[in-house]
Amino acid sequence: MAEIVVPTLGESVSEATVAQWLKKEGEAVKADEPIVELETDKVTLEVNAPADGVIAKITVGEGDTVEVGAVLGEMDEGAVANDKGAKDDKKDSDSKAAKSETKQVKDKDAGQYDNDGNVETSGGDTKSGKKGHGADLPPMSPAVRKLVNDNNLDATNISATGKDGRLTKEDVQKYIDSGASAKYPSGSSQTAQAVTSNQDNGPREERVRMTKLRKVIASRLKEAQNTAAMLTTFNEVDMQPVMDLRSEYQDRFVKKHGIKLGFMSFFVKAAINALKEFPAVNAEIQGDEIVYKNYYDIGVAVSTPQGLVVPVIRNADQMSMAEIEGKIVDLGTRARDGKLSMDEMTGGTFTITNGGIFGSMLSTPILNTPQSGILGMHNIVQRPVVQKDGSIVAKPMMYLAMSYDHRIIDGREAVSSLVRIKEAIEDPQRLLLDV
Repeated sequence: MAEIVVPTLGESVSEATVAQWLKKEGEAVKADEPIVELETDKVTLEVNAPADGVIAKITVGEGDTVEVGAVLGEMDEGAVANDKGAKDDKKDSDSKAAKSETKQVKDKDAGQYDNDGNVETSGGDTKSGKKGHGADLPPMSPAVRKLVNDNNLDATNISATGKDGRLTKEDVQKYIDSGASAKYPSGSSQTAQAVTSNQDNGPREERVRMTKLRKVIASRLKEAQNTAAMLTTFNEVDMQPVMDLRSEYQDRFVKKHGIKLGFMSFFVKAAINALKEFPAVNAEIQGDEIVYKNYYDIGVAVSTPQGLVVPVIRNADQMSMAEIEGKIVDLGTRARDGKLSMDEMTGGTFTITNGGIFGSMLSTPILNTPQSGILGMHNIVQRPVVQKDGSIVAKPMMYLAMSYDHRIIDGREAVSSLVRIKEAIEDPQRLLLDV
């Protein structure tokens, strides 16, 4: 027998929660095949089978908390699944399918649809077909279901590659990246009917256990409010120069570097220039000392189905804009897939968050402790701007917000650092000249 144990989870992380068993007792697995999914306060990771064999025993259930080195179960190395187990599995699967189909018909008649026109089940997964007919949806975890719903997708159109036809996060993300459009556009009559139907006939409440990541997000944000003397200063920036520069060089940039030139690399470079001039914004408090960082590890907030995470671009001051863009894409993709390591989400010196991608006009970002500063980007909107000659011109403007810890950053430093970022974005040649 080989034991299935909790692996090392990363620096300062000693426990995890069993999020989901991907295999069940009596099921055959191959070496290095994922068998159980663990969730820590920072990432979700998979535990792979140590060898070919059969899952002999599962000792820890979903939702239980386990420590590093704990035994999750046992597997019989070299064994194969017996016929009886396979027949029982098939019989159980057929029985569940029949019950599910019966329930779907009843639920459909009762009009219990969610916001995408899918019938809700007590288990939290979307089980029935598209609104108006009985096509079955693939099984999926709550996190995958949320990703499908958030993007307003019809899961029946997505190819499922998981075990037993399960829809995975990778399947959904690949479908989104392919440019597929939503099945039910936001604001359509179908969506409105589904929402109304769900409100009238669906369950009024759903109780879901908070994930470890969500608990940590909540505690860290509250800690920032309780410990830091947090203030926010605002400014606005004319995005036209950067937009013109991107339009002029985008094709050549993509051809040379194989990646698009986005806005974030400009803001990373602009922030670093400001941090060099105002080092307190790149510092942190440790006890009764202020630690000034002479390096620039920039965190970039990423929204994932599991919650907000902040992967870090190490030594961003030594990277080109193409390298920064590539790193952002890599970290963002792996963050959504739950593939980031602990080290990739710790040790940042300053954070940038972009609520504008969700349509936010203005916000006050909360510090990512123990950091002392965070920059908030917002959406770009055509606004009337008064020129020096008194004329009024419509320009693509973005509101910027800089939240800071007033214990070590004075108002002058906070305001001036944000002005430096504004100046660099409005005159992007400054970034090339490092002035």
